[in-house]
Amino acid sequence: MAYLPNRDADRDAMLEVVGAAEVSELFATIPDSLLHPAIELPPPLGEQDLVAELEGLAARNRPLSGLDNFLGAGVYRRFIPAIVRGTISRPEFYTAYTPYQAEASQGTLQTIFEFQSMICALTGLDVANASLYDGATAAAEAMMLAVQATGRDRIAVSGAVHPETLRVLATFAAGRAVNVDVIPSRGDVTDIDAVRAALDGRHAGLLVQQPTFFGTLESLAELADVVHSAGGLALCSADPLACAVLVDPGEAGFDVCVGDGQPLGIPASFGGPHVGYMAVRQSLVRRMPGRLVGITVDDAGRRAYTLTLQTREQHIRREHATSNICTNHALMALAATVYMAHMGAGGMRNVATLSAQRAHVLADRLSGISGYSLASSAPFLWEFVLRCPGDAASVAARLRGQGIVAGLPLGRVDERRADQLLVCCTEMTPPSAIEHFVAALESLDATALPAALTEVAV
Repeated sequence: MAYLPNRDADRDAMLEVVGAAEVSELFATIPDSLLHPAIELPPPLGEQDLVAELEGLAARNRPLSGLDNFLGAGVYRRFIPAIVRGTISRPEFYTAYTPYQAEASQGTLQTIFEFQSMICALTGLDVANASLYDGATAAAEAMMLAVQATGRDRIAVSGAVHPETLRVLATFAAGRAVNVDVIPSRGDVTDIDAVRAALDGRHAGLLVQQPTFFGTLESLAELADVVHSAGGLALCSADPLACAVLVDPGEAGFDVCVGDGQPLGIPASFGGPHVGYMAVRQSLVRRMPGRLVGITVDDAGRRAYTLTLQTREQHIRREHATSNICTNHALMALAATVYMAHMGAGGMRNVATLSAQRAHVLADRLSGISGYSLASSAPFLWEFVLRCPGDAASVAARLRGQGIVAGLPLGRVDERRADQLLVCCTEMTPPSAIEHFVAALESLDATALPAALTEVAV
């Protein structure tokens, strides 16, 4: 909602001062090809009428809590303890922007230091930074780190990485003259034979995702060996909760781990804001983008936190900088820190285990329905791909009418997968929702479903 105080007479007076006859003249230096066509807006409303209009629009939204939700695909509905919102709602946190006069913000620096320490514990790597924007841009930052560290201009990326991450990588690469080679997946995991065949001395590294976009589990140690034998860096984009129950990327031999911290106490919120994380081996610490908080002592011998690495160093390096990132998502990183501290390692393992158990129960039940099957035999954690007897988007639409968000129809990201549905369970998926999903799918008339329009990917 916007309040525009300027009357027509006010705007005319301002235009007269700057020597313009109309507002469009202020943009005359911008080429027409870059200007957005004029938008025909409805007439303005008074405040009372505008509030009523917005309340009516907001009432059309359906909260995930009001539906049986099986949608994941990178954004997850997980339980958020009350202590998380209670902490980040404190004014000393939510009004404090990223510290520039850093050492005056000891409380904020301490929370960032704790965030870094917990990310290192989860990923098995030596150093983590103060956070990044989200998982996709963190993956792009990892790509550029590998390019800077190796002096090579190609990067290999698994085709099982989230498709939106692939698009972000392509955008970053185009601006930095980096070539991205997408390695095909086989059985919804990275084809390691294709990795061996593709990697050579031109590649700065290989990026894979754990679990993959399709929910399947990669053999990280084997992939790390292959990329190291080609002289590149092994990069992993990992779900932080998955790190609580799987072999961590550091132990598997990876050099860099990035990911999205949204599962750690951050609501879905229509897709943002999130928080990205990055952890690296000690040898790469000078290549890390963004901020790094360290711990030391002051002249009185008291513990003190300080910005050991800050973006000004990137400014000094200019074209030799790894990144041009100038801030971090401190408030969202605080939410993740409070979540991890409250849950502890045991609590996070329990969340991951319960999610996986419920997903496997659901997968067994759904694949037992005539016409439905799992699209891959690879091990999975809490997401899996269900093959349907017809168009998956139609299946999802019909279940939505019964109060079920059945998952993501994969035809939206790959038309060859039009008959496949990406289904997710979390600790917020109760047994009653599983029973509802199974009963609803059993009641669908498979013969009445539209056929998938394209050939399914093998």
